[in-house]
Amino acid sequence: MTMPADFQLHHRLSADTIGLGASPLCEIRLMNDSTWPWVLLVPAVVGVREIYQLSADQQHQLLRESSALSQAMMDVFEGDKMNVAALGNMVPQLHLHHIVRFEGDPAWPGPVWGKQAPVPYTDLELEQVRKGLAPVLEQLQSGV
Repeated sequence: MTMPADFQLHHRLSADTIGLGASPLCEIRLMNDSTWPWVLLVPAVVGVREIYQLSADQQHQLLRESSALSQAMMDVFEGDKMNVAALGNMVPQLHLHHIVRFEGDPAWPGPVWGKQAPVPYTDLELEQVRKGLAPVLEQLQSGV
């Protein structure tokens, strides 16, 4: 994907996440918190804060990418629930969280935000996540 020349990832997303690649619409970012499998899709569209601000084609593409990512994450991590959210309270740039939840995880059944300090991935854990998600990352990069 060719990012628009004036697209910039919000500094907080850049600091808190690890790049996994890009799809035709989004940057694909892993939240650097190994407590939960947590991937973000960040549409590379300048000035967009809300899903409804995307064009109809971009909205459909985001839904296709989100659904493919959600299914793959549940298959890979065998979770009990997939949480998908676009909150934007702390980071105004549109981004869609995909978090695999497990009954009995540290925040279950509540939200993960603010529950505990992030636990950064080790190099080995990061390699395992990349390997597990490789098929869906390839699929997303090719346009779903």
